[in-house]
Amino acid sequence: MKFLPLVFKHLRRNRIRTISTVAAMAICIFLFCTLQSVLAEINAMLNSASANRLVTRHAVSLVFNLPLSYGNRIAGVDGVLRVAGVSWFGGSLPAKKQEVAEGGAAGGDGASGGDAAESTTDWSNFFPNMAIEDEPFLAMHSEYELSDEERSAYLADLRGCLIGRKLADKFGWEVGDTFFLESFIPPYRKPDGPFEFVVRGIFDADPVLHPDTDTNLMLFHFKYLYEGTGQSIGAGTYHVEIEDPDRAGEISQSIDTLFANSDAETRTETEKAFAASFVSMAGNLALLLNGIGLAVTFTILLVTANTMSMAVRERRTEIGVLKTLGFSSGQVMGLIVMEAVLLGLLGGAVGIGGSQAIMWALTHAPGVSDMLSGVGLSELNLQPWVALLGFGVALLLGLAAGFVPALGAYRSRITDALRTV
Repeated sequence: MKFLPLVFKHLRRNRIRTISTVAAMAICIFLFCTLQSVLAEINAMLNSASANRLVTRHAVSLVFNLPLSYGNRIAGVDGVLRVAGVSWFGGSLPAKKQEVAEGGAAGGDGASGGDAAESTTDWSNFFPNMAIEDEPFLAMHSEYELSDEERSAYLADLRGCLIGRKLADKFGWEVGDTFFLESFIPPYRKPDGPFEFVVRGIFDADPVLHPDTDTNLMLFHFKYLYEGTGQSIGAGTYHVEIEDPDRAGEISQSIDTLFANSDAETRTETEKAFAASFVSMAGNLALLLNGIGLAVTFTILLVTANTMSMAVRERRTEIGVLKTLGFSSGQVMGLIVMEAVLLGLLGGAVGIGGSQAIMWALTHAPGVSDMLSGVGLSELNLQPWVALLGFGVALLLGLAAGFVPALGAYRSRITDALRTV
């Protein structure tokens, strides 16, 4: 510790080079922590899926719905406990025209005021919302915790809806509040304007048993959607609860065989595989993000090592003087390594701070946060283990960049260091 003032003096010797080196290290750690946090959130989303639930969808694309008659036929397959039709509604809160002109956006109770027919869609307040077949869906999703009173009130009200705790906190909604939603999907639009909903329950998820369950979600009656549109819209997907998770592949094949060669063939997969299919649309994200992080880390390592080598070469005479004054070769080597590690830790601190800041900004930025919510990533956070790993990478980068120059200083002889070139 007594040599720290000397190390800081070395860092102040060329401020521009020091700042640029710290900035390079910070960019490296920033990218590493941000990319790893995104992967951690994706993995958490996939891990929240239940092993005893399957999802049946149209074999061609999710764009096409399945006939409502499929539900009873799927329920008759051996090993199936429950079947619930689910349709992604794609609704967003309307904003009054006069509020749009003033730059305001409807939210909370404000969304329910005025004439719903005189409203436009506010895409900045988009959130996941789904029409469900109530009783079987809630029975198979035990992670959504509701009181008996809220469940009864919801089942008794066709306009009723259930919202997650995160969604309730986001808009300040409470039980009894009303709001309107307008879908961007044409078949899910009512001729007379947006759908009106009443909050009948707010569900939570046990942080111990179901820590990765997303509560930034709204659920409402499929019957309300069906009757409101006045047409046979079908179900977007069927959620299927099975008795034995080990038979998931067998039961999935049985369901798909049931509708083989029909007008609407199906594809059945586990809930985790269904969620992973959305992620796979962007390719192998794990390989891509890790590859980017590795390439950037290696590049910054070379840059930092070159910087440290330049700094040591400029101080050859100083190193010779230190050894002449009685500093051992090990102490000189330690000073250079300490300088490199300090650069790494400074860059790591700046990079981790920047990573946390950008994730907070993305989570709260209009449009971007809504896009993240649409794919199940309602919130991005810098996980503590990712931050610690980032500091570890910064420390290793500093050590690796400073070791070779420090070894050269360790081996240098006083006569060579003091020789005038």
